Amino acid sequence: MEQQFGEFTASELYCPKCKTSQRVRERLLLILPTGELHEFVCSNCATSLGKRTVTGPAVAPPSRARAPRPSTQRKLLR
Repeated sequence: MEQQFGEFTASELYCPKCKTSQRVRERLLLILPTGELHEFVCSNCATSLGKRTVTGPAVAPPSRARAPRPSTQRKLLR
């Protein structure tokens, strides 16, 4: 049989603290050599509801370009 779904992500999961199905946010926990580890968190109470590993080559996090620092020399006003 042909594969119908390549990959999917949960949009709602049951939260034991809220005692109902809640929308979830996906949060990146770790970047591993084999892929990425994500965590599903309840949008209402921030309880961890599950984890998911995305396999594949690790993607380097975007580099943060820093703004040039202002000159540390100060001119004396007379």
